[in-house]
Amino acid sequence: MAWTTLPERVGTQAEQRPDAPALLWHGQEIGYAELSGLAGTARRGLEALGLPGEGPVALVAKKSPQAVAVLLACLALRQPVLIPSAELGEETLGELLARAGAQCLPSPSELTDQAAHSGLVLGEPAGPEGSRCAALPEDTTFLLTTSGSTGLPKAVPVSAAALDRFTAWAGQRFGIGPGSTVLNYAPLNFDLCLLDIWTTLASGGCAALVDQDLAVNPAHLLQQFQARPVQVVQGVPMLFQLLGQAERRSRGDEFAQVEHVLLTGDAISAKGLGALPGLFPKARLHNVYGCTETNDSFVHEIDPAVDPGRYGSVPIGRPVTGADALVLDEEGAVLTGAGRGELMVRTPFQSAGYLDPALDDGVFVPHPGDGSAEPGATGRWYRTGDLVRRHPDGTLTLEGRRDFVVKVRGVRINTAEVEEALRRHPEVADAAVLALPDERAGKRLHAVVQRTEHSALGGLQLREHAAKLLPRVAIPSKVELVDTALPRTPTGKLDRKAVLGQLPGQSA
Repeated sequence: MAWTTLPERVGTQAEQRPDAPALLWHGQEIGYAELSGLAGTARRGLEALGLPGEGPVALVAKKSPQAVAVLLACLALRQPVLIPSAELGEETLGELLARAGAQCLPSPSELTDQAAHSGLVLGEPAGPEGSRCAALPEDTTFLLTTSGSTGLPKAVPVSAAALDRFTAWAGQRFGIGPGSTVLNYAPLNFDLCLLDIWTTLASGGCAALVDQDLAVNPAHLLQQFQARPVQVVQGVPMLFQLLGQAERRSRGDEFAQVEHVLLTGDAISAKGLGALPGLFPKARLHNVYGCTETNDSFVHEIDPAVDPGRYGSVPIGRPVTGADALVLDEEGAVLTGAGRGELMVRTPFQSAGYLDPALDDGVFVPHPGDGSAEPGATGRWYRTGDLVRRHPDGTLTLEGRRDFVVKVRGVRINTAEVEEALRRHPEVADAAVLALPDERAGKRLHAVVQRTEHSALGGLQLREHAAKLLPRVAIPSKVELVDTALPRTPTGKLDRKAVLGQLPGQSA
């Protein structure tokens, strides 16, 4: 079977452009020849270990040039590799490895150091044989993991064909090629790296790696732009808030070479969107929608003059080349006109299913109209769990999560919409709205709101603000005001599970 061409492309760059920068790390460039050399050393170390064959290995490590080299070596050896978050708790990590039956690799620094190879040992398979998931598809490259903010992370196999299709599409769509520098903000286990790192390397560009330990440090972020002109920036809204802070200590021209800005992960506020044209004066702005299971599915090029005012929020755009989309109404029927429902997608880059096939049920499904795709087939559709509104002209906008919809006194409330209404107050920096059990109402809404710096905003003022935007039943029964940042996942998404765990008497 044909395998991914990515390692071959990196090898070609190393031969033809050995000194061209492949990675940027703490202001230092790593050329293609050096990266290829690190990957070659890692490959010899992996071969010396005795790889498990059909089973996966696991790389539990934070992002670094050495970690990238180890993953390149795994690709070259056709060795499936599970990439969990390096920040998972010991118990959660152990359960994830056990379900995958994955053996842990030595550290990237050891694998890329020839002198350390004699003492390397491959970890024992985690968990008993009976506890493991089904066998991997034979063309699996990476096993990416979901955020795990609502439970055990799910392992999502990425096939060699999907990886090649994605890197070819993304490189062409965003003009990534030799001479391009792409900022990589996300940790290695997130699907955003398929563009930031793997598309960049497949296209002969330079991936500017943000150190995870310094990801919220504006000075470190600014360093990436000062070391090399950056052409592509992809990230969640928090990244752009941090870059706005970095600009205050910049020379004034660090962001002038950015050509494409990709917004992803969370919906950006009108205030955050309004700051982007000034921050990136020459850049085209794109709202990118996707899931770990499907990768990028929609792209919308933002016009700051009309977005988000035209539809109330920034659209997610149109399906990318080769992708399809459906909207299901509350009865599960395909919506043919304007209306609201759950988004289903199918992309050329998607996984055929989770590592644990028991998790596929109700998520990876046949077409709801004809049931044409067999289980495990690439033609299956993915139920995103995201609620969208299709406007009369066909444009789609996000309206929250299916699992964020709760009933309060018999009325359906979307807690994500309540959060967005609270964030529209000029003195609100962030907001989380939780649905807590209530004997009389069934559920009650509890809001935890971060005020802007030096704000004296009170709960009564905020409730009056909310009353102008929300029905009475959707106004939180309690508003807790804080002056510290709300918990976030490693990629900057609001971690509602962690917020819940901080409330007295509640458990995450």
